[in-house]
Amino acid sequence: MAHQFFFNPFILDNLPAPATGFDVVQDLSEPRLRMYITSRGIKTFFVRKRVHGRDKRIIIGNYPAIDIETARGAVPEILAQAMQKPKVHRKKITLGKFLDIYMANRIRRNSYSRYKLERAIGRHLKPLMDKNISDITSNDVADVIKNISGRAIAGRMQELLQSVFKYAIDTGYLRENPVLAVPKVQQNRRVRPLNKSGFHRLIDAINREESPNLRAAFLMLVYGFAPKSQVFSMQWRDLDFNHYTWCDRPLSDMAVVLLQDLPQDSRWVFPGRGRGHLTDPRLAWRRVVRDAGIPDLTMDDVHKFLMRQLVWASDREDFRENMNVLLENVMDRT
Repeated sequence: MAHQFFFNPFILDNLPAPATGFDVVQDLSEPRLRMYITSRGIKTFFVRKRVHGRDKRIIIGNYPAIDIETARGAVPEILAQAMQKPKVHRKKITLGKFLDIYMANRIRRNSYSRYKLERAIGRHLKPLMDKNISDITSNDVADVIKNISGRAIAGRMQELLQSVFKYAIDTGYLRENPVLAVPKVQQNRRVRPLNKSGFHRLIDAINREESPNLRAAFLMLVYGFAPKSQVFSMQWRDLDFNHYTWCDRPLSDMAVVLLQDLPQDSRWVFPGRGRGHLTDPRLAWRRVVRDAGIPDLTMDDVHKFLMRQLVWASDREDFRENMNVLLENVMDRT
């Protein structure tokens, strides 16, 4: 429950910030008015209301840019607007065109991740793209989801469509979400099989790899604290051994030692066939993990195993030190 008192400038100016997360306080004069106080000391007025069966928190603005009386006076109007149903647009729009609006306004990803999402949409949702969004039924959605091979991608596409149609309701193109009537795809969540003992066996197996290029690339998956797509596409021009950085991100000591011993006879740190870089050495990786006794281990599992334990720090040198400490701990065999 939020701490309650009469909001006044003296009290709000001297409210202590929590050590982590945020605190919530409530105004006794206008009980519907509340305030977040974050660990950085930012104070934000907001209103909490159950709207159309869902709990909704509506931000009013930051204090002191918005004073107390203004925030109190804004509460009734904000709640009245929240209770109004969005007007449905008369003009129809296809799912393909609406997805362009959704991607522009709701998706925040880097270029590569965005490309992968767009490719998945074009591949799996093609039967719905030319249909008007208001004409798409639950059966249409169910048929599309049923024809997607693989439960994981089918589940992600169903979640995406649910989010898209929810946004269509919020923007006034729909009244109901057709995905809600479609049974949710049941997924067997994969258990990542790596632990400290398996990590040691993996390092031993990588060191037995005959190809120097693959051996170095697989070790860099461990020492580089980056996903495989970034590790395999490393370029020498992005490395600065004077400051121990890679594209302005810190490099661990083990990564620096590994990279300095590699031949610099290509623009790529890990060259592949032709003039390109290493892409996806699946056969070699399967051989390594089978030798390590962890046949279900993927390259991304290694990155996630380490990132779950890495302590974040805003200072680059502190972050680099945390990387070194973590590697020393997981490499320790005592």
